[in-house]
Amino acid sequence: MNGASREALASARERLDALTDNTSVDATKLAGELAAVTALLDREVSLRRVITDPAQSGEAKAELVGRLLSGQVGGETLDLVSGMVRSRWSQSRDLVDALEELAATADLTSAQRSGALDNVEDEVFRFGRIVASNAGLRSALTDRAATAAAKSTLLGTLLGGKANAVTERLVIRLVTHPRGRSLEAGLESLSKLAAERRDRMVATVTTAVPLSDAQKQRLGAVLAKLYGRPMHLNLDVDPSVLGGISVRVGDEVIDGTIAERLSEASRRMAG
Repeated sequence: MNGASREALASARERLDALTDNTSVDATKLAGELAAVTALLDREVSLRRVITDPAQSGEAKAELVGRLLSGQVGGETLDLVSGMVRSRWSQSRDLVDALEELAATADLTSAQRSGALDNVEDEVFRFGRIVASNAGLRSALTDRAATAAAKSTLLGTLLGGKANAVTERLVIRLVTHPRGRSLEAGLESLSKLAAERRDRMVATVTTAVPLSDAQKQRLGAVLAKLYGRPMHLNLDVDPSVLGGISVRVGDEVIDGTIAERLSEASRRMAG
């Protein structure tokens, strides 16, 4: 997002934080209602354009949303969505993207309240690794011919009773309503949102053998000092790296594996 949309999203995030700071607000219910509004506006393109039309007054758009959603969602959700449509958005789709993010953030807030946020982060990451290593599963989850109900049933079988309820809800929403994103991109976005709940960055660490607890703590401390922010480590074991460690933070890769050094040596010899 850029320009007006970025400012509108920042304001919406602040309003959501103010809402969920109040523990009397049901964050899980809020998440579900925001997700339902996201699906509605993603489906109804003409409605989305009307409520993001800069030629219409913010109050007129808020009144329209009020008539449509009153009785369908709770007061907190209605107030939040009304505030968002009063804002200016560079593109109509940006509003839907923002609503989707807020829905996920509300669910992650419920996990944080129950002390399960670390587990949810880890489960989302592990699910991504399972999908990456199982072409058949990925194909089933991304098959456009398959119904949302069929995908939900499959995910219920895979995750039900094995993962946190928040993880299950987030993954089901992503798979059944990908909104043009790849499954991998959606899972990575969820991991980043989870990390942001505690103002941490995410580092994906690949090693040939599992790290000890002491090694994890030292690596986390070094990366936190390097980047100036607390760091959450997503750990992946891949014997093909042979030895050493590879760390990816966002688009930056710090590669100290033997496999990479051998590859570099081969490139130099060939050159």
